[in-house]
Amino acid sequence: MPPTESHRGLRRAGIVIAVIAIVLVVSGIGIRVNDHRQMTEWTEEQAIPTVAVVAPTQGEADARIDLPGRLEAFARAPLNARVSGYLKTWKADIGTPVKAGQLIAEIEAPDIEQQLLQAEADLASAEANAALAASTAKRWQSMLGRDSVSKQEVDEKVGDLAAKEALAKAARANVERLRTMRGFTRIVAPFDGVVTARNTDIGELITAGGGSGRELFVVSDTRRLRVYVNVPQSYVSRLNTDAKALITVPEHPGKEYSAAVAASAGAVNVATGTTLMQLTVDNQAGELLPGGYANVSFELAGGVQALRVPASALIFDQAGLRVATVDSQSRVVMKPITIARDHGHFIEVAGGIEATDRVISTPPDGLMGGSAVRVIEPAAQQANAG
Repeated sequence: MPPTESHRGLRRAGIVIAVIAIVLVVSGIGIRVNDHRQMTEWTEEQAIPTVAVVAPTQGEADARIDLPGRLEAFARAPLNARVSGYLKTWKADIGTPVKAGQLIAEIEAPDIEQQLLQAEADLASAEANAALAASTAKRWQSMLGRDSVSKQEVDEKVGDLAAKEALAKAARANVERLRTMRGFTRIVAPFDGVVTARNTDIGELITAGGGSGRELFVVSDTRRLRVYVNVPQSYVSRLNTDAKALITVPEHPGKEYSAAVAASAGAVNVATGTTLMQLTVDNQAGELLPGGYANVSFELAGGVQALRVPASALIFDQAGLRVATVDSQSRVVMKPITIARDHGHFIEVAGGIEATDRVISTPPDGLMGGSAVRVIEPAAQQANAG
């Protein structure tokens, strides 16, 4: 073969090989670009979170609300000593029914007795001096009419009488004070009730202390009891003095006692967000114990249906308490809410959402308003399931 034809064949083969190489490179680049585009689309698609949504459900209007309460005696009187001495005797132990004015204990106070004897002697002396001054003043006044004495001397005698009468009044008041103090050696019941505490015994040294000293006895009127309960602010407007309540106590399971709202504090406690309510309950049978715990079930007025969402739907962060909803473009919309009542597995919402909202039942971490989501809507899913 001639050399010229050989060079031409080699040139053609090189061109073919180059074309094939270019085709392979171009097709490889196209495949890689397509794979990269598909990978990017897949990654972006996987970055969109998948969420399940539920519709808020209508709960039944609350007819009752259960709250913890504290039982207290309708009247409670700690009895302290007004005089110092030794306990001479006591007549009533704990649990003893007493009547108003009934003797409960006696205090032996010899100091008071001695002071009273001295005061009575001082009174007798003062009254004698006043009587003498009165007769003297009367005699000098009669002599003044006969010009036997001067007006100045008569005025002095009359003034002395006034001073002696004032001293007699002071002595008499001191006697009355000590007699009253002697009466305080008898500790009596201030009203009909039951002795609920006795913190002394015979022979014990008693120190007069008023409210700061240790109480010797406590008398309580337990025929009626007061019930104190803290009511959440959102329910206060639905309770008034005509509201009724049922009370149950652990020591009598299954038994209910009727009570009525008697008074309201009329203010909200800043620390707890509740208002103190006072109820009264009849306890003639003596089955309820003062100082005990009670469950108070209120009848509520003007109940309205509240929307319920799962407790897992709540989001609490620096923006406050919210739920995440999904709009028609599958975008997240954050909505602040107010809780009316927590039932554990579901929450009653007082405001912030509508019944037509699609609420994300379990929002993933980092979910933000405006984010795109992929929505799963179960065919039958209740907001208060469980």
